[in-house]
Amino acid sequence: MGAVAMLLSLVLRLDFDIVVRSLTDFLGAAALFGLVVSGVGFLLGLNRGIWRYASLSDLLAITYTASASVAGFTVAQFLLDRLASIPRSSILIAWAFLIVLLAGPRAAYRLYRNRHDIARGRLADRGAGKHVLLIGATDNADAFLRAIKERNSASFEVLAIIDERGSRTGRSIRGVPVLGPLERLPQILNRFEAQGRRPEAVILTRSREDYQRHASIEALVEIAAQQKVEILKLPNLLDMQSIDAEIEPRPINLEDLLHRPPVKLDAPKIASMIEGRTVMITGAGGSIGSELARQVAALNPRGLVLVDASEHLLYSIEAELTGTPPSFELHAALCNVREKDAVNRIVAARRPDVLFHAAALKHVPIVEAQPLEGLFTNAIGTRNVAEAALRANVSTMILVSTDKAVNPANVMGATKRMAEMFCQAMDLDSAINGTRFVTVRFGNVLGSAGSVVPLFEKQIRAGGPVTVTHPDMERFFMTISEACLLVLQAAAHSRARQEERGRIYVLDMGLPVKIVDLARNLIRLSGRRPDTDVQIVYTGLRPGEKLYEELFDNKETLSGTGASGILAASPRSIEGALIVRIFDEMKRRIDAQDLPGALRLLKSTVGEFTPGSDIHLLMSGEDPSKH
Repeated sequence: MGAVAMLLSLVLRLDFDIVVRSLTDFLGAAALFGLVVSGVGFLLGLNRGIWRYASLSDLLAITYTASASVAGFTVAQFLLDRLASIPRSSILIAWAFLIVLLAGPRAAYRLYRNRHDIARGRLADRGAGKHVLLIGATDNADAFLRAIKERNSASFEVLAIIDERGSRTGRSIRGVPVLGPLERLPQILNRFEAQGRRPEAVILTRSREDYQRHASIEALVEIAAQQKVEILKLPNLLDMQSIDAEIEPRPINLEDLLHRPPVKLDAPKIASMIEGRTVMITGAGGSIGSELARQVAALNPRGLVLVDASEHLLYSIEAELTGTPPSFELHAALCNVREKDAVNRIVAARRPDVLFHAAALKHVPIVEAQPLEGLFTNAIGTRNVAEAALRANVSTMILVSTDKAVNPANVMGATKRMAEMFCQAMDLDSAINGTRFVTVRFGNVLGSAGSVVPLFEKQIRAGGPVTVTHPDMERFFMTISEACLLVLQAAAHSRARQEERGRIYVLDMGLPVKIVDLARNLIRLSGRRPDTDVQIVYTGLRPGEKLYEELFDNKETLSGTGASGILAASPRSIEGALIVRIFDEMKRRIDAQDLPGALRLLKSTVGEFTPGSDIHLLMSGEDPSKH
């Protein structure tokens, strides 16, 4: 192509007769130019490009090659004959011809392959492509259109693009018209339906944060539910590591509607707490424990010890973490935190630097029905783990607590408050200097085992009704990964703040969410209409359940920490020797199966505990089933 470019430039620059008379000289110059182009192209890697994926970067590489070749040829020709044999302007003309001759075949081949693959894909998948609309005239929309046109699959046929801002209406991206704005979505859907091509889904091309700056994502979900079309979202295609990676639009999920700002993490501080250290997690098979294990495993610990009482859950998280060769020692120990000797043996044998205590009984109705089990696991189990950590000189033990420990109205919340009190007393004990006992308190976690979201999703799949206990019930929510990241952040923050001993760290949960609004959004996300396609039924409060949860007691002193997403509370403390005697007495009453005595001791220890009528009867030694 280099030789041809030079000959064409000479023919264009000179009369044909002159070219014929000096053909020998010109062929020599063309051959020299061709050799220079070949050498430069090889050095710059132009031969390594795949024509099927030729793009702007290839055009830039061709331009660099042509420019370098012209410069090299000019120097060589000057040294040979002082540029006397060819017109100097022909060199610049050859530069332009060379770019065209190198880029043209690549562009033509790519165009042929694109059309060939699209035609083949349509024949193979005729009728299978899903008609969709894209929401957002963005770079991500352009990348998606380019990707589906270049691949064999015809999974999606994009009919149009809706521009939520309306500024690009009437234009097009890769031949797909922009029809926005969002308010006209129902009319646009009706227009395509009249053509026999009703869209089955709309695909959001922006991130949640970016979309919220221009329009309301709730409004989009509402319209999609009313029109009975599925709503999906694209990953960021511009950040994909491989051009061959599967592009799979995913459903909008409940987390996208929480209005929570992204968590800002102190990554170096968290990494310094975990990297090169041994970490133990109790309750490692549970929702919180398993996510903590995943996040800790990504921070390059020296060792990770997983502790759980469930064989199945322990096996599951161990198998997941050993799916790829870990760079750390991984140990799984089957142990119940209620077994003091077993806990001591495991902690003493593994000697962790950091211990996350996430093992607990957390389901309010179950613990309300079996209070001694909740006391044994949540209170006595926490003491067992804390004392084992102290004996093994663990640097930091972190208790994962709950907002239900604030002014508890149920046994589960009261038992967690007892656990908080024990760890707080240990942290304040002046005789203990080596081990920090940190408590982190947060609210409900979306998608955790036994949470309301999986129940609602199951009821929606069954066609309803969705059961909500009360129309005014509110809860704080965050995602599992977000909660665990903030637990790590709180733990890392506490290690550097010895002056904050005895404080309880509370994750900033944002604004509370009404459970009925949660249910309505889940119904809309399924493509159905609440109260029309799926009914909502109110069942009444369950025993021990509150309408509103609190993250702080109004008697607790609240302060900032300087760490993003974390606040600190200073609840009333209790003397270490006294809390030990209380726990000793509680253990004796549990061993004696003295339910009334154990509940009375719980009430006297956690003064803010307001038990329900059934628990009051149990405290009096009466059977609630007979009332």
